[in-house]
Amino acid sequence: MIRIAFFLLILTASSKLFGQAADLDDYGKAWESLKIIEKLYAVLDGKHLFRETYPYDDAYQASYLGSGANVNKSNRYSYLWPFSGSLSAYTALLGKSNDEGVRKYIDDVVLSGLEQYHDKRAPTAYASYISTAPLSDRFYDDNIWLGIDFLDLYLYTKEKRYLEEATDLWTFVESGMDDKLGGGIYWCEQQKKSKNTCSNAPAVVYLLKLYEATDSILYLNKAKGLYEWTKNNLQDSSDRLYWDNINLAGKVDKAKYPYNTGQMVQAGALLYKLTGKQQYLEDAQQSAQAGFSYFFDASKSKENGRYPSLKRSDNWFIAVMLRGYVELYHQAQNKRYVDAFKANLAYAWENMRDKDGLFGKDWFGDEQPIGKRWILDQFAIAEMYARMAEL
Repeated sequence: MIRIAFFLLILTASSKLFGQAADLDDYGKAWESLKIIEKLYAVLDGKHLFRETYPYDDAYQASYLGSGANVNKSNRYSYLWPFSGSLSAYTALLGKSNDEGVRKYIDDVVLSGLEQYHDKRAPTAYASYISTAPLSDRFYDDNIWLGIDFLDLYLYTKEKRYLEEATDLWTFVESGMDDKLGGGIYWCEQQKKSKNTCSNAPAVVYLLKLYEATDSILYLNKAKGLYEWTKNNLQDSSDRLYWDNINLAGKVDKAKYPYNTGQMVQAGALLYKLTGKQQYLEDAQQSAQAGFSYFFDASKSKENGRYPSLKRSDNWFIAVMLRGYVELYHQAQNKRYVDAFKANLAYAWENMRDKDGLFGKDWFGDEQPIGKRWILDQFAIAEMYARMAEL
C-alpha cells in the first residue's frame, strides 16, 4: 500500500522524528501524530479512507449532520468532514517543509481518498459520504474548508490544478447564497433552513485567498460584502464574538464556538493585509481579544501561570480558531496569542495523550481520554503542531 510504504520511508529517513518522543519539535509532533492516525484509523482496502473512530464501532452514528440523509446510518468509512482534516493537516505540513514527499503523499493518497466523496450533481462538489453509497447531503462549509486547503496548496506550489479545483468548488459554494436575510450562505444544500457563521466566515477567507491567487477584484469585492453581512447578522456587538447561525425567520442561535470567531479574526486580518484598511485589523484584534478571554480559562494556567489554558471543545474547532490567530500574528506581530496556543500544545503532548498516543479534549489535564476517539480531533492536533512549526 502506498499509505504504509510512505510512512516506512519517513521512519527510515528521519530517525530524529520518531526516535524519542520527548525530543520532538512541533514538526516532529505533527508527523508522529499523523503516523499514529494512519496506523489506527486507516482502512487498508485501497480506497485511502479512514474509520471515523478508534476503536471502530460499527454502530457509531454521526451527530453533526442535522436531520439529513445518512444521519441514522452507520458507515464503514468516515464522513467527509472528518476526512477533510487529513488534507488540512498535510497541507499545513507542506506549508512548513515544501517537501516533495509530502506533496506526493497529498496527491497520491489524500486526494485519492477525497475523490471517493466527489459528487457529480451540478454544480459538482463533495458530498458528506462516499459516492458509491446512496446520495448524501452536501454541506457548503465542508466544501469551503476543502477549497481553502486547495488554495493553500496552490499558493505553496503554484500548481494550477489546485487552483482549478478551488475555483470549481467556489461555484458550488456560491450557489448556496441568495437574497433571503439580505445575503449569506446556507449551511447545507438539502437543508436550507439557516445561514451559519461556519459557512460565511470561512467563505470570506476562501474569497480572499482566491483574490490572492488570481488578482480578480471580483473576489475581493465579494469578500468585503460577505464579511459585512456576517458582522451585521452574526456578531454579538457586546463582546465581538460570533454566534452560530441565523434561521430564515431571523432567530439567532447564540451558541459561541471557537472556530466561528477564529475565522472572522482570520478574515479581518487578511482583509487588512490585502487592503491596508486599519478598521479590518482593529476588528480582528477586538475579536481576538474577546476569543482569548472566552475560549481560554485564566484560572487554569500553563508555564507557571504565564498562559491560560484552552477550554474543552472539539479540537478541530480550536485548530480552526488557531488559523485566525496565526494570520493575525503575521499582520500585527503580537506573539501573545500564538505563544498561548504553543504552551497549551506543549502541555497536550505530555498530558493529553493516552496509551495509544491519541489525544483527548481536556486541556486542563483533569481526565484521561477514554472510549472512542474521533479522528477529526486527532487530525486537528496534528494540524496545530504543523502550524506552530511554521512560526
